[in-house]
Amino acid sequence: MAISTPVAPSTSGATAERPDVIVIDHVRKRFVVRKDNTIRERIVTLGRAGRKHRQDFWALDDVTVSIQAGTTVGLIGQNGSGKSTLLKAIGGIIQPTSGTVARRGRLAALLELGAGFHPDLSGRENVFLNAALLGLSRKETEERFDDILAFSGIGDFIDTQVKFYSSGMYVRLAFAVAVHTDPDVLLVDEVLAVGDEAFQRKCLDRIRSFQEQGKTIIIVTHSLSQVQEMCDRVVLLNKGKVLHDGDAVEAVSKFRDVLEERRSGELSADVAVGRGTVLGASVHADGKQHRDQVVPGDDLIVDMEFEHLDGVADWEAAVQINNTAGQVVYGTTTGIMGIHLEPLHGRRKLRLRIADTNFGTGKYFINVSMMDSAGRHLHDLPECDSFEVPSFGDAVGSVYAKPSIEELD
Repeated sequence: MAISTPVAPSTSGATAERPDVIVIDHVRKRFVVRKDNTIRERIVTLGRAGRKHRQDFWALDDVTVSIQAGTTVGLIGQNGSGKSTLLKAIGGIIQPTSGTVARRGRLAALLELGAGFHPDLSGRENVFLNAALLGLSRKETEERFDDILAFSGIGDFIDTQVKFYSSGMYVRLAFAVAVHTDPDVLLVDEVLAVGDEAFQRKCLDRIRSFQEQGKTIIIVTHSLSQVQEMCDRVVLLNKGKVLHDGDAVEAVSKFRDVLEERRSGELSADVAVGRGTVLGASVHADGKQHRDQVVPGDDLIVDMEFEHLDGVADWEAAVQINNTAGQVVYGTTTGIMGIHLEPLHGRRKLRLRIADTNFGTGKYFINVSMMDSAGRHLHDLPECDSFEVPSFGDAVGSVYAKPSIEELD
């Protein structure tokens, strides 16, 4: 929705040219979790002294963040860390239990799938409804309707009730409306992960266009590569608290430490899993140096080192390659390849060769995993290295193939 609220004085030392547009001051948010799930259970527990059948869960715990105009801020953290709750508090969807959130300018939020849409109305009717919630008059919406429809790409389905839409169609229409309201601040949750690859690219292009226009963008994502590529600043949340607020690379490094700590705890509680570790991995094109650009036709070499202190008889190595949007463009495991690895006790190095690659222009990230025979991940090393493919100017996409054309009689 569109919100215009006076902003408290800046606490971050922002200049007059870059004022604070969002000020989150000591925000706490409590949810009550009931242990009696049915009415019958609730009746039975009435009058039982000394027993608690409700529990307080603090989704946000003393969060203080100021966001300046024209910056792109990423919110990252594990599931349940408070990312989406904070975004909803910024958007005015939920109110803090204590503390304040001040906002300046028109704000457009893409938070939950279908938010701001009525299932019994058509797409066309919902465009006007959603645009009104975002602060546009009917005349303004009519002037922008054709552009909204073209951007969404849903065509004749615009006059179909949205309850018959797929999740991807919901996202297309919601994003199209949001970006055509000319917001000062755009909030984006993981909803973009629902759309197809072509539409995701279109959305990312529009977000980059907003960045060039000096808009403020706050985005929740699980794609660490996307965070490092797009964000000026990253806020890492853990158990409702701010663990880091600043440089994206440092935030991602700290987040990996959090994941590793959690993973280590899970593994230590599971004796069958044991202590497996991906010690490291690097990527380069065959015959080239590390960090040299990879071009179509190159063999890609991924060198990996694994360790298992307790010993594991049946295990697999897995490699996954993601693009900057966090989408998987290639993946394989020794199991898929039909290779049975010898039992591992101690350390071992492996080399994966991916022959005659044809990756399209862009940056790609290598993820390496170690799994046991049951398919459980003993250890993951996400985005441990990367490579780039240059632009060739005659084609776009995730796959490159040399194009040509000839005239036919």
